Amino acid sequence: MDQQSRAWLILAHAHLRVAELQLLLPRFGDVDNIVAQQRRDLVQAGLSDEKSSAIASPDNEGLSRALTWLDHDAHHVIAFGQDNYPELLTQIPGRPLLLYVNGDVDTLHLPSLAIIGSRNPTRGGLRNSVEFARHLAQQGFSIASGLAEGIDTAAHRGALDGGGKTVAFLGHGIDRVYPAANRDLAHAISENGALVTEYPLGTRPLRWHFPERNRLISGLCLGTLVIEAARRSGSLITARLAAEQGREVFALPGSIHNPLARGCHELIRQGAKLVEAANDILNELAPLAGHMMRNTTESTPSEAPAINTDSEYEALRTLLSHDPITIDELESQSGLTIDQLSSMLLILELHGEVESLSGGRYALSG
Repeated sequence: MDQQSRAWLILAHAHLRVAELQLLLPRFGDVDNIVAQQRRDLVQAGLSDEKSSAIASPDNEGLSRALTWLDHDAHHVIAFGQDNYPELLTQIPGRPLLLYVNGDVDTLHLPSLAIIGSRNPTRGGLRNSVEFARHLAQQGFSIASGLAEGIDTAAHRGALDGGGKTVAFLGHGIDRVYPAANRDLAHAISENGALVTEYPLGTRPLRWHFPERNRLISGLCLGTLVIEAARRSGSLITARLAAEQGREVFALPGSIHNPLARGCHELIRQGAKLVEAANDILNELAPLAGHMMRNTTESTPSEAPAINTDSEYEALRTLLSHDPITIDELESQSGLTIDQLSSMLLILELHGEVESLSGGRYALSG
């Protein structure tokens, strides 16, 4: 652990902002000299008394925990101004002074797409999140999200299933996992991507941290895809941040009967790009990603598979109507398993024959 990294940790624990760092550097030269100053010198330079005290008399216990954490080969801190600091994050308002990373730092420099949405999505929303993430990861995108239940979790799993990379931005210290149910997923992400946070070790998952960290999810990415969101949701806030940061915003439309589609429809009315397949996103972002992208002329699984016309599909069609029916009811009436039905319904949905509704219900489209 070098002395400069220790200095950066002291500044981060004092909650120093980039703007404040830029105020101090012309006077003191570098971060090593900043942390060597007396409290009164920092105050005279324009820093608040509270932050000056935190720098001049650092929390040695917290600092020791961070230094111990950094002894692991996969644990890193990335400071603003360093070569490995993500370029896109330097462009956003409120860029973080320091990032704590568990995993592969290089993942933060891949062309990235954020996939976000409801914590309580429909089955169709979960499938779409998995499929879009898997296909885009196979084309060279890193998939970024927030490790929350629902769409976030599905997006991370889809990227991993596709053999790609994924980044999870946390609303707490890097030494915690929230929700606890995603502990195994977080471990998989650290081995095939990166867990990232701006919060010091030990920071609890406080409610206001999550909308705050959302600016980093959108900021790292070339675009943000929203899959199922109510009109008042954190996902729409993230989409607004993405637009303000000059990033592309994509939204997946849904049934007018699905309340979780209304947020996406609102985004589309406001100018977000309507998305029906992964190629819609690839066509928009490939020119921005340039040479970092893999060959996107390869077949993309997001395009609807050829429709199957065998007897099982015909039997399923006879059970469907414009009146919604649950997948459990279809299971009892068709004799097919839930897994078989899920696959068949997805293919019918991709071809526009079926739409998925809230509560795991399905109906004929049109």
